[in-house]
Amino acid sequence: MALSSSLGQHIAHLRQSKGISREELAKRSHCKPEIIEALEEGHLSPSLAPLLQIARGLGVHLGTLLDDKPHAGPIITRREDKTSPVVRFSGIRVASDSSTLEFRPLAYNKAGRHMEPFLIDIHPTVSEDCMFSVHEGEEFIFVLSGKIQVSYGSDIFILAPGDSIYYDSTTPHEVRSANEENARILAVIYTPE
Repeated sequence: MALSSSLGQHIAHLRQSKGISREELAKRSHCKPEIIEALEEGHLSPSLAPLLQIARGLGVHLGTLLDDKPHAGPIITRREDKTSPVVRFSGIRVASDSSTLEFRPLAYNKAGRHMEPFLIDIHPTVSEDCMFSVHEGEEFIFVLSGKIQVSYGSDIFILAPGDSIYYDSTTPHEVRSANEENARILAVIYTPE
């Protein structure tokens, strides 16, 4: 099953278990009902900002949408572990079937977490247009390889391996490769309840 399909089914299950209609969830999350429907039916790759809004509309953390079997104890993710899904967020695409951002959750199935740590592979884009994201919370990024460009409001920052940035995610922001090469970052996203 494709991740977008399993994610959509998980959203639908959470929504139904709380007795919320698609229209009500759309209202709570400030999304169009068509987006909720397309996500639930697996026809739409998620974008991070709406997914955070949907989580908030459901009264859960982002991780709750991504997890299959939450555990209360510590979660260890080994380098060779291939059980956590790769989440491809929509946005500016490299090609019609791939995303510029591939998120690998590092706390997959950790119950009750307040932070979302990810390894993110960033692929070069084909467009100069910014696809800004805005959501509640904060983000921390540490560059592991390659160079990235972080657009934050009207400022642009170029970061290289070993550089980091911490920012308030209520300001419009976008992360992309700074050149024609892939990059990898460690990102920690915090969203308040």
